[in-house]
Amino acid sequence: MNPLALMLIYTLVYSFIFKAKIEIGDPSGLNIYPLWLMCGLLPWTFFTSVVNGGMSSIVSNGSLVKKVYFPRMVLPISAMGSVGFTWVLEMAVLAIALLLFGANIWLWLPFTMILMVLLGMFAVGLSMVLAVINVHFRDMQHLVGILLRLWMYLTPIIYPISLVEDAVTPKTAWLVDLYHLNPMEHFSVAFRNLLYDNRMPAGHDLVWCVFAAFGMLAIGFWVFAKNEKKLAELL
Repeated sequence: MNPLALMLIYTLVYSFIFKAKIEIGDPSGLNIYPLWLMCGLLPWTFFTSVVNGGMSSIVSNGSLVKKVYFPRMVLPISAMGSVGFTWVLEMAVLAIALLLFGANIWLWLPFTMILMVLLGMFAVGLSMVLAVINVHFRDMQHLVGILLRLWMYLTPIIYPISLVEDAVTPKTAWLVDLYHLNPMEHFSVAFRNLLYDNRMPAGHDLVWCVFAAFGMLAIGFWVFAKNEKKLAELL
């Protein structure tokens, strides 16, 4: 219900009030804002749910961490498993809607699953870092909630990046380059290419997704492993 409610709100505000225009799916030919929106919004909600769940997993299971020894890394990783089950159900509904409106997504579903694994790796790596920080500073989860909301609006999820490109001037063209430094921009574009456009994403988007996933997971693993032994004492 939550992604459906967000879809209705954003469709009303950006499609009907602000008249935001999206690019027609190439080669699918789709021109339906709610479907275009959900192809980017569902991966984003998956990402934020994994990050929020993983970040609070150590603190919320503090009594277990203090009493029983087990690899603490299991806790932030398990958040991805529970969120992933819900995401599969949501994506199944989206897939049915895309098929009903003429999208040919069968060929692209395996690539979509691979891309979701990469996004999960990126989210888990980030959640591991934030989980350690959250043990030291318990209010961090409230700050992260604000930053994630800001991150969402700085990512072309509810609006096409073409709006940013059309708005910049030669003096502010660097803003577009700044947008492209955002890993979630490449993830959202890749998901839309697969599900909405029905084609393979551009090579540079795929490279960004792979490097962001493995790089963030490596950083998260290193930070968590270095601080794992001190977590019970800090709790």
